[in-house]
Amino acid sequence: MNLAMLTLLAQQAGPLNAKNLPALAGVVVLGIIAFIILIVLLGYGNLWFQAYMSNARVSIFSLIGMTLRQVNARVIVQSKIMAMQAGLDRDPTTGITTRRLEAHYLAGGNVPGVIRAIIAAHRAGIDLDFDRAAAIDLAGRDVLDAVQTSVNPKVIDCPASGTSKSFLSAIARNGVELKVRARVTVRTNIMQLIGGATEETVIARVGEGIITSIGSAESHLEVMENPNLISKAVLNRGLDAQTAFEIVSIDIADIDVGENIGARLQADQAEADTRVARAKAEERRANAIAREQENKAHVVENRARVVEAEAAVPTALAAAFRKGGDLNGAALPAAK
Repeated sequence: MNLAMLTLLAQQAGPLNAKNLPALAGVVVLGIIAFIILIVLLGYGNLWFQAYMSNARVSIFSLIGMTLRQVNARVIVQSKIMAMQAGLDRDPTTGITTRRLEAHYLAGGNVPGVIRAIIAAHRAGIDLDFDRAAAIDLAGRDVLDAVQTSVNPKVIDCPASGTSKSFLSAIARNGVELKVRARVTVRTNIMQLIGGATEETVIARVGEGIITSIGSAESHLEVMENPNLISKAVLNRGLDAQTAFEIVSIDIADIDVGENIGARLQADQAEADTRVARAKAEERRANAIAREQENKAHVVENRARVVEAEAAVPTALAAAFRKGGDLNGAALPAAK
């Protein structure tokens, strides 16, 4: 219904009076309805037709409701079309419905990414439903990358690239240092992706396992002759437990001989022992010097006593002579 038709209806209605007022009101209502339909078709017609031709079952009223709920209708429709064309669950009540897609969008999820991940998992024969994929996405994990890693395992370096350390340092029992770089091939474990540890945990555990394996070897030559012993020992420890990954293989990429830490420690210990012995000898020498000085002091003291005694001899003799003279003088009168 266009403007010409409205004009024709108005002319047929005749002049405005009480009799033709209902007809004019009907014309106005029809015009408003036609205008609303035109606006709806211009705004949602393309999306609705695209969904209809793809059997996505999205009604025009659902599209209007999405706009009112501030949902990007184009994202929802395209995601629904992808799911239907990929042959995912087509159940209109329990499958990937429009309401479930809207709920995930309103929760801040990446709806197209979740649908692509489910399609990739479906093609690869991985059991991944919409609820689990949505939960992984809302947990902050890249669900599409997780599925791709599960299909195509990726390689991570140990130590991790971009860190300050370029190798792992471990010491065998004979004291020789070995510098090791390893590559760990992992794939995503979808069942443990929620709550499972990340790559950093896997790298830390693998590094710990490598250091422990080298440390338990009697000689560094054993490790260099059979590097695969390290890989087997590390794999047998089940380092991927409670992680979001499954370790496929651990390969020793490079191994070099470092310093002879044992010899250096022995040399350092010998030097320390020498310093201790020197300190003890110096202590004994100082004690001897101190005792010598004490003895010299005793000698000087004894000499002083001797001089003092020698100085007292004349006095004693004089006193003795005086005493003897007195005795003789007193005896002479008695002899008469």
